[in-house]
Amino acid sequence: MSKRVTFQSRRPSVSRMRGAVVAAGLGTSMVLGAGAAFAAGTADAPQAPALVSSATADSVAKQATAQSKAAEHKAEKKAEDAKKKAAAKKKAIAKLPWETPVDHYELSASFGNDGSRWAHKHSGQDFAVPIGTKVEAAHDGTVVKAGPNGAGDGPAYGNAIVIKHGNGTYSQYAHLSHIDVHIGQHVKKGEKIALSGNTGNSSGPHLHFEIRTTPNYGSAVNPVNFLHQHGINV
Repeated sequence: MSKRVTFQSRRPSVSRMRGAVVAAGLGTSMVLGAGAAFAAGTADAPQAPALVSSATADSVAKQATAQSKAAEHKAEKKAEDAKKKAAAKKKAIAKLPWETPVDHYELSASFGNDGSRWAHKHSGQDFAVPIGTKVEAAHDGTVVKAGPNGAGDGPAYGNAIVIKHGNGTYSQYAHLSHIDVHIGQHVKKGEKIALSGNTGNSSGPHLHFEIRTTPNYGSAVNPVNFLHQHGINV
């Protein structure tokens, strides 16, 4: 009578392999990257949960922190560079004899423009700014006109100021809401002389600025070209 011999396979079952891997903490995420799925056996076999080692999690967290700090440092450096650039520009402009009468403006009507608002062509450069913006003397000089009715040049200018400069030129500032100087007063470049407004023949808040060869209306030259000749970009 023959004996039936039963051989036990030495190949471990799929479930035992999977259990051994899980028990050892060796998820496929360590080989294929964090979040990789572990699939064992056939396509119909249930999927094992993704495993991420604490070492991998710590590494990812440290990398994220480092990237965040690098981005913050880059933003801070960019802001600091912009601040230094602005300070250098301001310092360079301060050395020039002339300056624009207002800061942070937009240009509107320019010298020589035609339009129904003017009896003739536009005699200055308009700087669009909110009412109450500080108006500064564009150059050292002495106030020769200041007051309403265009300081004598007509109601279209509203409240206005005219300053005589040492080089034989005059600057005019119009449509003001408030005047802070008086006739005969000496002013320095950059000194506050008024607040911008919307007085006179004005379609909106702005400063009307002229460069003249006399203190009176009708002698204006292109103020933008004049400032360019003195190193000021408008």
